[in-house]
Amino acid sequence: MTKRLLIIFIRNPILGRVKTRLAATVGSHRALDVYQQLLAHTNSITRDLKVDKVVYYSEFVDLQDNWEAGIYQKKLQASGTLGHKMKQAFSWGFDKGYQQVCIVGSDCWELTSEIIMEGFQSLDQHQAVLGPSKDGGYYLLGLNLFKAEVFEGKAWSTDSVASDTLADFQSLGLTHNLLKPLNDIDEARDLGDL
Repeated sequence: MTKRLLIIFIRNPILGRVKTRLAATVGSHRALDVYQQLLAHTNSITRDLKVDKVVYYSEFVDLQDNWEAGIYQKKLQASGTLGHKMKQAFSWGFDKGYQQVCIVGSDCWELTSEIIMEGFQSLDQHQAVLGPSKDGGYYLLGLNLFKAEVFEGKAWSTDSVASDTLADFQSLGLTHNLLKPLNDIDEARDLGDL
């Protein structure tokens, strides 16, 4: 076990259940194809990182997919809001004895291994780190101590999530670092190279 844990939140790639905002303009089949590319990208940039990794599934734990059990622990997301799901995952990580916990999703084509490690390295000097998305959310959140408040009282999937989270850092007195803004893939205009 390392002192660092990377949590990866994914949705099971089920037609009609992923990238629904994108599907509204490009169709469910294309949206599923895009999401499968995003999953493959997230897998490729995380598999060789020298940290412990756990994949949290939205619907069921898939034992036959590309997230190899020897590399990734596998768990099911808690029920409830996105904040509650993340709070439970972070709580589990700190309960297991990890000293630095970061979470990423599977929506960011611009995310790299280097940016994830920059997040962890930030936690050597700071108590929190945030990688803001250009849509007002975030693609990475990291803490070196458990603070439930960071996951509470947010309007999830809106453009205020990153700013509200930064406000939490300040009100809780957490020193923090900000990574460069990246673009999440949520709508057709976000596709770019995809």
